[in-house]
Amino acid sequence: MLDHILLGSNDLESGIAFVEKHTGVRAALGGVHPGRGTQNALLSLTAPAAAGLGRYLEIIAPDPRQSGGTSPLGDRLKRLGEPRLVGWAAHLENNIQAFAAQLKQDGLEASGPTAGSRKRPDGRELEWQTLTLKDDARGLLPFFIEWNANTVHPSADAPSGCQLLRFELDTTDPATLSVVTAKLRLDAILVKNAVERLRAVIKGPKNSLELTS
Repeated sequence: MLDHILLGSNDLESGIAFVEKHTGVRAALGGVHPGRGTQNALLSLTAPAAAGLGRYLEIIAPDPRQSGGTSPLGDRLKRLGEPRLVGWAAHLENNIQAFAAQLKQDGLEASGPTAGSRKRPDGRELEWQTLTLKDDARGLLPFFIEWNANTVHPSADAPSGCQLLRFELDTTDPATLSVVTAKLRLDAILVKNAVERLRAVIKGPKNSLELTS
């Protein structure tokens, strides 16, 4: 199940303003990722009637205050000329260790589970574990996240008003990719396209915004 979509920007305020300009909803500051050189802002993509199916947009950008911390993603964000999708996360309900073991049995290599956390501006700490595929099909496949049982899902109190109308994986070879998504238990929309990319359409009270990787 889709957990969240990552929209990369070389500057957090610019990314927030970009989304607000097109949708009419301003994302709220989420916090920083210590040691990874990034920070984020969030807005919910959950429809009012979709209780329990939380999903959100994460606007992620370099954190200039973390002079000593960096990551491959942080370096990539610095090079972006405009906001673009840089990945997505699939939600695991429980037992990420068992899921990791199943992937190994199915011949899919992954690193993790890896613990992560960040502190929100209000002081509340969020904790999770992630599992990252060694081969993510050139950025089309997600990483997997399991939230700590005591952590409030970010979609629950992020600014609302936006809905995700569509999220798809554009690929030159849907047949091959579908074999992998089936092993990963992903209910993903695969679209044959000459350009391999992620594509999302978000509707806000002002207008709809199409995002691609």
